[in-house]
Amino acid sequence: MDLSAFSDATFWAALLSIIVANILLSGDNAVVIALASRNLPSSQQKKAIFWGSAAAIILRVILTVTAVQLLTLPYLKIIGAILLVYIGVQLLADSDDEAEMQGHSNIWGAIRTILVADLVMSLDNVIAVAAAAQKGPEETRLILLIIGLGLSIPLIIFGSTMLLKVMDRFPVIITLGAGLLGLLAGGMLVEDPAIKDSIQGAMEDAHMIFEGVGVAIVILLGNYFKRKNASKQGLN
Repeated sequence: MDLSAFSDATFWAALLSIIVANILLSGDNAVVIALASRNLPSSQQKKAIFWGSAAAIILRVILTVTAVQLLTLPYLKIIGAILLVYIGVQLLADSDDEAEMQGHSNIWGAIRTILVADLVMSLDNVIAVAAAAQKGPEETRLILLIIGLGLSIPLIIFGSTMLLKVMDRFPVIITLGAGLLGLLAGGMLVEDPAIKDSIQGAMEDAHMIFEGVGVAIVILLGNYFKRKNASKQGLN
């Protein structure tokens, strides 16, 4: 590789674009990371946040390389939307402050949740990052993705850590975070290539309607299962 490419102004402009785009698009990912790790003992929260964030970034690099091709596949976004609803319901249902998780298996469970949610939510986000990388010299584009996304890890970790503190003080943030996943799921479903034209042709405000339905489903089901779990614990 020609090292002179790294002295090219377009390389540094593209790198800055990737970092800024990833920061702007990672707010929802920080919410999921905080939600998934909030019930772990404090000694394990930092490990879950760090390894979950790092693994998610690596996954995002891989996904970004193939993002354009992936997003054209029919039914992929429908599957992603269903997964997001499931994750949102699960996170809200497990939001009982008294139910603290224990053991290493739950750290990996939190990391798994972070990875799946980040994978699903990044399907659209990585397009912007991939577009930013295209601004740089062709031979450095993969390196640009790795460096740019890698530098974003500390910022995502910081955002997740701050959200954990806010959630402890204001538990309603947990419901808002779960609702955000429902909103993202509704918007993702209506954009799937297999149904996009028919749904958006039939409904003028399809995005708003499906996003609202997604929020309602996650919050209603999440609270239902939360109450059900609480009643089971009360009987034990």
